[in-house]
Amino acid sequence: MRTLAVASHTNHALTEWMETLIDYVRSGEPDLTNRQMALLLLVYLQPGPHTVRGLATMLNVSKPVITRALNRLGTLGYLRRQRDDNDKRNIFVARTSEGAEFLDDFGQFIGDSTPQHAPQRTLRRAST
Repeated sequence: MRTLAVASHTNHALTEWMETLIDYVRSGEPDLTNRQMALLLLVYLQPGPHTVRGLATMLNVSKPVITRALNRLGTLGYLRRQRDDNDKRNIFVARTSEGAEFLDDFGQFIGDSTPQHAPQRTLRRAST
């Protein structure tokens, strides 16, 4: 029979991630799916240029999956599409200042994921 206990180091990491996600949900920031967040992080943290085809390959998903994620991220202003001037069939995925600001804010949630920082983080978010 499989045990339900979680290793101490795993439990600690999962608890920190849970606290981060709870604080994020309480912040009122837009909810992103794991695919949307993975796509956003790939574009911002990996060197480009990025294409829909290339991102689909990196995430092992279809191009329509990337297109749907881009639609949402584009609506939020976090990413934008840009046509390749040399090959109009190619679409580049470009960063935006709004996306960079969002990831910077999200990074603050992760960086402050200890219980003593959670109330300060919530108050800081509420006051802006």
